[in-house]
Amino acid sequence: MHECIQNLNSITNKVKEIIDKNNLKTDPKIIAITKTFEANKILPLLEKGHLHFGENKIQEAENKWMQLRKNFKNIELHMVGKLQSNKAKKAVMLFDYIHSLDNYKLASKISQYENQLNKKTKIFIQVNVADENQKSGIKLEEVNKFYEYCKKNLSLNIIGLMNLPPADEDASEYFKILRNKSQELNLNHLSMGMSSDYDKAILYGSTFLRLGSAILGKRKI
Repeated sequence: MHECIQNLNSITNKVKEIIDKNNLKTDPKIIAITKTFEANKILPLLEKGHLHFGENKIQEAENKWMQLRKNFKNIELHMVGKLQSNKAKKAVMLFDYIHSLDNYKLASKISQYENQLNKKTKIFIQVNVADENQKSGIKLEEVNKFYEYCKKNLSLNIIGLMNLPPADEDASEYFKILRNKSQELNLNHLSMGMSSDYDKAILYGSTFLRLGSAILGKRKI
């Protein structure tokens, strides 16, 4: 069995164990983050039938997935990295989910291109829960206003919230904050948890786990 399949099976079992032990009702989807990994590294996951994959950059996703999607038509592709508004059209064309909606200009562009392409994308608002200067995201106190604008003015399909907790702090508190905000807005999904903290994210209701190295191993760059 390929190493990445062994890793995915181990993670799947661990997720189930956490859910059962804590009597949780969520069933989080595992997004295999494939940035920097070439197609031959991803193929075992595709051939196994794994459905959810994530990329950080438009050009890499375009080069890698345009061909792969011809052979694996049922996959769901997630944009999980910083998205510039001038790349919004390609993002709408390529991706089924966008996890990094973080400003009004980008929201407007996504809406514009969804209308042009007659396609709806499932979107997460990225929230800067710790108000870190180096990170993108809507400030926590501005999320409600931004959400209402996206829904009412732009008719975007906002399905949930996403965050990137501070690297040097316990992520649990920030997952809790995002969960509470999500419940306040009556949203169904949370994009929380990466390879280092997904076990904690599950406890706070994450429905999408963004896992790269835990599945595919250490990146070259």
